[in-house]
Amino acid sequence: MTSFLSIKMFRPSPLYLIRSVTYRGQNRTCHKIGKMERNSFEEDFRKFHIPINTFQQTLLTIGAASLALLDPYRADMVACLGETTGSFALHYILSQMENSQEAAKILKEKPRINSSTVDLNKLRKMPEGTLGRVYANFLDENKVTPDTRDPVRFVSDIKLAYVMQRYREIHDLIHALLGMKTNMLGEVTVKWVEAIQTKLPMCVGGAIFGPLRLKPKQRKDYLQYYLPWAIETGSTSKFFMNVYFEERWEQPIVELHEELNIKPLILSRFLFNYG
Repeated sequence: MTSFLSIKMFRPSPLYLIRSVTYRGQNRTCHKIGKMERNSFEEDFRKFHIPINTFQQTLLTIGAASLALLDPYRADMVACLGETTGSFALHYILSQMENSQEAAKILKEKPRINSSTVDLNKLRKMPEGTLGRVYANFLDENKVTPDTRDPVRFVSDIKLAYVMQRYREIHDLIHALLGMKTNMLGEVTVKWVEAIQTKLPMCVGGAIFGPLRLKPKQRKDYLQYYLPWAIETGSTSKFFMNVYFEERWEQPIVELHEELNIKPLILSRFLFNYG
């Protein structure tokens, strides 16, 4: 009896779990992955994983969804929502990756994308029009870094947890690949492509509710150009999660577009420096 009560008493409470994912600003640094640990997903999984029961999962889902709707830029809440609602979609993504030779290598090696695994300065020196240069330019122009992706905490299966981590860490690469900025219009467009490809509920929610925050001019462009393009791209392009991007830095973006069946939106074509 004593042992059972001790386990119950020290199990993370729902309130603690919500607080653990509501960090912002300065407090966020305590959750960042240490530089010497970033290369090992298994180590990070053991360090950050938090077991939860069905009640805690439900509470987290409701709380994260509510806060994410109020503030779509709350990446911590979006991340939490993705983990608590994404089981079916993660199984689907995993099955797609296991059926691809290139993605099977990703699952085996579990590569990470951050400043300690990717030489960003090297990418900046690559020829214009290569994937590496396009990605580096995207990070610089949008003032973002690959080191801000939250670790997966609420997915118990390590294979599915890695799939979710991989999705997060290639998100900026998808932005760069599609030529979409990090403003609301760009985020909504990318979310449509990701929703169609991955089936993740958080992507579906972002695609549906995100446009409500667009400005009138953005909404007009979104309906006329971006939305039709995003639906077509998500439906006809090859599965992005199957691409081992780190082995393709030197590949011309035009060639990669052709391989993945991506037809760049004309409005964003200048981002790829086609010349």
